[in-house]
Amino acid sequence: MKPLAWVSRVPMAEALGAALLLGAGFGAITTARGQDQSAATAKDVIFARKILMGSIGDNMDELEGIIESGKIDVQHGASHADLVSVMMLAFPHLFPATSNEWKPNVDKDPGTDTFAAPEIWTRYADFYQRAAGAAKSAYNASRARDGEEFKKHVIELRAGCDGCHAAYQKKD
Repeated sequence: MKPLAWVSRVPMAEALGAALLLGAGFGAITTARGQDQSAATAKDVIFARKILMGSIGDNMDELEGIIESGKIDVQHGASHADLVSVMMLAFPHLFPATSNEWKPNVDKDPGTDTFAAPEIWTRYADFYQRAAGAAKSAYNASRARDGEEFKKHVIELRAGCDGCHAAYQKKD
């Protein structure tokens, strides 16, 4: 996948925050020291992506609440949209092939069992592009000049999220 040119604007603090969030799910695994990463199991990766998706969902709730309020505070919304943009860029990278563990009709642990459809791995390029599209919609919302532009991009972001969930999330 080629890098997205519009991503270069990510402020260092936000990038660091996203990296710390992602690292929290991996315990003591640190690549900076060259430690063995084999200790990270598929369940660890699934847990990390669930944490990240929870944070994306919390920020989406804020964005949609801002729109529903009728008084769109673009500045407040921009911070939530920017966070979603950064997190969506990281999200598809939490789907290594080893985490393709979908099993239908079994009791699932909500923290460590996946609802990711196996099609993510057979159609990864599409999944990746959907995440990038959602990231761009969130980025555009974070840079909106007025309430109408903000609302347009948040609605676009929601459609992107819903479309990806429809294609790649199992309901069991």
